Amino acid sequence: MPTNLIVSIIDDDESVRTATSSLVRSLGWEARLYESAESFLGSGVVGETRCIISDVQMPGMSGLELQSRLTAKGYTIPFIFISAFRSDAASRQALAAGAMCFLSKPVDGSVVAHCLDQLRNNGASAQQNQQNTR
Repeated sequence: MPTNLIVSIIDDDESVRTATSSLVRSLGWEARLYESAESFLGSGVVGETRCIISDVQMPGMSGLELQSRLTAKGYTIPFIFISAFRSDAASRQALAAGAMCFLSKPVDGSVVAHCLDQLRNNGASAQQNQQNTR
């Protein structure tokens, strides 16, 4: 599968990682699973990741801190945040920093599918636009 279809799933809850990866794979994406933001950063696939689905609150680095760190390093990877403890402040911060979606647990699979479809469609549109300008 092409590397432009990698979704990195970062959550300290193994059952959430597993369920989310099953959904992502059923939608035609490759899923990579990480138990922490630190393990994702050390994985070597940051540059290959097309989207990050991340919990907000995790031991160590939070999902919001990960988003900020990646942005500071020049990465523009789309984020889908999920949180068991939704707060308006965290949602505003994530969306203002460019997150695609901010979802509450338990996550509705159709909403995740919609977010990933938007990402796939935007990528196809950008490729089409590049081809049209050549």
